[in-house]
Amino acid sequence: MDRSPVLIDLALQGGGSHGAFTWGVLDRLLDEPWFQIAGISGTSAGAMNAAVLVDGWAAGGADGARAALDKYWRSVSRAAAFSPLQRSPLDRILGRWSLDTSPAYLFTDLMSRVLSPYDLNPLGFNPLRDILADSIDFGRLARAPIRLFVTATRVRTGRGRIFRNAEITADVLLASACLPTMFPAIEIDGEPYWDGGYVGNPTITPLVRETDAQDTVFVQINPTERAELPRSAAEILNRLNEISFNSALAKELRMIALLRQVADPGTGEGARWAQMKTHRIKSDLLAAFGASSKLNAEWAFVAKLRDEGRRAAGAFIDAHGADLGARSTADLDILLAEC
Repeated sequence: MDRSPVLIDLALQGGGSHGAFTWGVLDRLLDEPWFQIAGISGTSAGAMNAAVLVDGWAAGGADGARAALDKYWRSVSRAAAFSPLQRSPLDRILGRWSLDTSPAYLFTDLMSRVLSPYDLNPLGFNPLRDILADSIDFGRLARAPIRLFVTATRVRTGRGRIFRNAEITADVLLASACLPTMFPAIEIDGEPYWDGGYVGNPTITPLVRETDAQDTVFVQINPTERAELPRSAAEILNRLNEISFNSALAKELRMIALLRQVADPGTGEGARWAQMKTHRIKSDLLAAFGASSKLNAEWAFVAKLRDEGRRAAGAFIDAHGADLGARSTADLDILLAEC
């Protein structure tokens, strides 16, 4: 699409290996030179994608960001090849991407209900630490022109903390993705943190307050609705996972909707809220995969999600590219009704 530049913000949800869908979305958006990214807010896998993109952009513009994301996800997939969490032969035969019948996954899930990560992983080993160190220059990230906001949850208070470019380290990203049943809390300045999805998945407010963009593109990973009643233990846990990681976003959207109703559209912060335009990129395909598939990072699955992300972003551009900078395509009232 040949058009004048549009300044946008990106809001990226977390969701384990399903973050490869977001990779595909970003890869497709970066094809369009008229997209100018002012800020990105990300949580968990969304924070990883955001940090890799921002650092890659600082190093080499859009091409640098695309190359950095490709390198990061290939590194994640290579590391996953050595994980005991693999699909069972039955899942492979049936073409399922979940780990629901994986012996290692079932054993790990059972142990997590009896033993804590302080028993099973007292040293806090996480293969992502080395991958992040190899993928991101945190000094360059601190000076990057794109504003970055990463959310993590304070364990002691249950409240969120938003980290900005100069504050972001490998520990901050690991904290934003720290599932408390799998990893010990990540300590930053003496404060323990868990996954940011419990309080903001992602946090949208700083995008409105601290960047000049008026359009926020929300990349959704976690389904908000399911027509069928979950009945099996796996289905129930999967739905609980989706509801819990969408609840913080729903609360923030309600707050934003209220602020827009009462905001003074004249000048200052009121004008920012009144002029905010919202957009969403999602895929119904993600709803077909259970929560356990978020731990499956084998390359075939990652590539499938990436390709779906590119397709979904392309469809969004074809349908709504002309609306960017002009009007919302995902009205907050609609988003609220689904949350």
